[in-house]
Amino acid sequence: MDNLTELYCHIDDFYQAFKPQFERQLIENGTKRLRACKISVPEIMTILVLFHQLRYRQFKGFYYHHMLGMMKKDFPDLPSYSRFIELVPRALVPLCAYLKSLMGSCTGI
Repeated sequence: MDNLTELYCHIDDFYQAFKPQFERQLIENGTKRLRACKISVPEIMTILVLFHQLRYRQFKGFYYHHMLGMMKKDFPDLPSYSRFIELVPRALVPLCAYLKSLMGSCTGI
């Protein structure tokens, strides 16, 4: 799947450049409580973009059928559906920034 690899590499390159700036802007309260997981933020972002590219109507069906079924070899450390849903908020701000970076300039039309 060259398109999947290309998509992941593009998202990962963006995230590696975005992460230091993003972490500098976060407000710290002295504690860090991010539970460890085997799936990375760029992988979560890739799965969310892939969901929209494949035009599934329900994310749960997409995750069970496509990701846990057909894409298990490409993403060997996928968590369960409920755990993945818990991890999605970690990727929302970087995903929004990634999508914003892909936007072209407004032409006024």
